[in-house]
Amino acid sequence: MNETALPNYLQEGTSLGSWLLTRDHKRIALLYMFAITFFFVIGGIAATFFRLELVTPKGDLVEAATYNRLFSLHGIVMVWLFLIPSIPAVFGNFLVPLMIGAKDLAFPRLNLLSWYLFMAGGTIIIGSAVLGSVDTGWTFYTPYSSLYSNSHVVAAVTGVFIVGFSSILTGLNFIVTIHKMRAPGMRWGRLPLFIWSQYATSIINVLATPVLAMTLALIALENLTDLGIFNPWKGGDPLLFQHLFWFYSHPAVYIMILPAMGVVSEVITCFARKRVFGYNFIAGSSLAIAFIGFMVWGHHMFVSGQSPYAGLVFSFLSMLVAVPSAIKVFNWTTTLYQGSILLSAPMLYVIGFIGLFTIGGLTGIFVATLAIDVHVHDTYFVVAHFHYIMVGGAVMAYFGALHFWWPKMFGRMYPESWARLAAIMIFVGFNLTFFPQFVLGYQGMPRRYHSYAPEFQVWNVLSSAGASILAVGYLLPFIYMAWSWKYAPRSGPNPWPATGLEWQVPSPPSKDNFSGIPHIEDEVYAYDQLFGKSDEPHSAPS
Repeated sequence: MNETALPNYLQEGTSLGSWLLTRDHKRIALLYMFAITFFFVIGGIAATFFRLELVTPKGDLVEAATYNRLFSLHGIVMVWLFLIPSIPAVFGNFLVPLMIGAKDLAFPRLNLLSWYLFMAGGTIIIGSAVLGSVDTGWTFYTPYSSLYSNSHVVAAVTGVFIVGFSSILTGLNFIVTIHKMRAPGMRWGRLPLFIWSQYATSIINVLATPVLAMTLALIALENLTDLGIFNPWKGGDPLLFQHLFWFYSHPAVYIMILPAMGVVSEVITCFARKRVFGYNFIAGSSLAIAFIGFMVWGHHMFVSGQSPYAGLVFSFLSMLVAVPSAIKVFNWTTTLYQGSILLSAPMLYVIGFIGLFTIGGLTGIFVATLAIDVHVHDTYFVVAHFHYIMVGGAVMAYFGALHFWWPKMFGRMYPESWARLAAIMIFVGFNLTFFPQFVLGYQGMPRRYHSYAPEFQVWNVLSSAGASILAVGYLLPFIYMAWSWKYAPRSGPNPWPATGLEWQVPSPPSKDNFSGIPHIEDEVYAYDQLFGKSDEPHSAPS
């Protein structure tokens, strides 16, 4: 049967039951997308309130305890309910089978279960916020979360605990699918770099997330019983929590950024109209980041009293992880060299990613240096560094992926001029929000304080002004994507045009993705075959 004659996956039932009981990886991806969008809005509203509080030095909008709950809610929701699941759960679910020539993921029922676990955990976390939230920050540091706990810590960690199992199941599904369900001819050396990034991320998810689950379970156990685990009055050790927490949570940074790097590799080679430079190095660097990421947790504890010799080792290892990250940036930049570059919206997001991630990575070397970290520890410098990686990197890539694969997911284009405007506003708003925080941190303003010295006000006003531009930039895609869903012109199967199996099926794809088993004969990213080696620029898609 001709693939264009098959009904697409959106037409396979429109009832609520057909969505809530679906085992189609593409529909589950959309369920994740709607859920994380909701949580993104919740986290954004919390950030709006505490940025308004920081416009003036005095704590005159909310009380200190409320401020603590606002930044805790923002961090918990953004990290656990948006950043970690965003690209893997949405675009990984949608694209992994399509990119490797499979009908679905290896365990479709497990995939649906992972979404239900995610929703159950997310509901409990939001429920804890409704009951009064927590004031420990997203890190749940002891003794704030144990000995001196005065908020709904047990409920919140229970939610995160359940969400963690969702990540484990998704990672397990991806690993088995990539190993066992590749189409004939899809050798490891022909896998798209997005698949390599998902593979590396899944390994971290499966190996590191159980440690987080165990740590959070111990917190709940200590709060609910008389056991002394982290409480020194009962023979426990509060630093043990930091070791366990960061053993997961530093690799978790790569759970958030590795999939984003996969998106960048796909977009940049498409809109440069060139085969990606250094395929083997980019694929290998994903695995290297995943491996080294397990050995750097101690750099979060330079001022905790750990051995200075341990600090030296962790400092060296933290700088070592910059090497594979730099390999990716250099290879992406070299891919652009002599390319026929199209500055479409996905490409603007990706170029923004490279610039912001580079700043975040370079400042990461600062905080990996023992002496500098002592000066900037727990200041806004760390906040800025973290957000340049997570928001400037992962969120920019998420929006880049959304604009790149939106026509494939829904079969419709979007207004390109509005999309470019949103990308530029997000880039400008982001830098105005977070670059002043580097200055604030270097000048000594500690984070997590709802009032501050008057000399810091100018930088805080600039930061809050940038946040307002950033908010508008984030709002625009919600509006034109919602409009596009129903009114935008329909897209063909390959609107950019791009290489890759997902672009060889109709937009949107059919329920089973392919009418038959595809046989892969071409090398990956064969843009020279598609466009030739002419230096003439290629036209943008209409």
